[in-house]
Amino acid sequence: MTSTVGHVHLTISHLDRSVRFYEAHLGFTVQRRDERTAFLGAGGPDLLVLSQCEDAPRVRGTTGLYHFAILVPSRRDLGRALRRMVETDTVLQGVADHGVSEALYLADPDGNGIEVYRDRPRAEWPIVNGRLQMGADPLDLDRILAEDSGGDGHGLAPGTVIGHVHLHVSRLADAERFYVDVLGFELMQRYGPSALFVSAGGYHHHIGLNTWAGVGAPPPPPGAIGLRHFAVKLPAEAARADVAARLRSASVPFDTTPDGLLVHDPAGNAILFAL
Repeated sequence: MTSTVGHVHLTISHLDRSVRFYEAHLGFTVQRRDERTAFLGAGGPDLLVLSQCEDAPRVRGTTGLYHFAILVPSRRDLGRALRRMVETDTVLQGVADHGVSEALYLADPDGNGIEVYRDRPRAEWPIVNGRLQMGADPLDLDRILAEDSGGDGHGLAPGTVIGHVHLHVSRLADAERFYVDVLGFELMQRYGPSALFVSAGGYHHHIGLNTWAGVGAPPPPPGAIGLRHFAVKLPAEAARADVAARLRSASVPFDTTPDGLLVHDPAGNAILFAL
């Protein structure tokens, strides 16, 4: 499978508040919106869709979104993102050097997890005994800030994409069977007994999967704050037909919608396979 992550669609409680946050703190541009939904990006395809539900419950201990990850094109762009966060008094929840990438972690006003990161060149990715070995080392924020030369750009850099999503699941073995055996993603790394990372095309990961909300965690109630679905962009119609065939062969139900194939993983997380 050769694919990438497309947009991420979230339920939030207050659209104007969320739009202000994503514009001011992260540099997103509102590409279009109506009273209850906004489509955000960096001047190209939609990267984030926000849908308002004032009564949406906030829940913990369920499956769903752990974080979605905004991939900026360069270390300089990561420095610019960090400077924006400093200037807007954004609270960081963590930072890490993963070997393959350098990452900043935060949350939006509804608690949806966000990562902003830049990739290292693939030739620099750490390989141990022939396997990719991502870690979580300290990150020198002063050096990251020094990469920003104070240019005139204030928004997200052109070429910014959603690099990956990281999901809470109920049982790791069920998730592995679904994403690897059924859908055909490649297992890139296990992280102890509670997380694993899968990808397409040799990337370090397009999807992270963990049981940190609890083994056997239930799905959130319908309409809860958090993930509605994330999109996987396929390269051609033949690839979408292959996904449909794989799902039918495994007796996994899915819906054919105008936007693509909509399917839920064993933990209830929704994926839209689109062109």
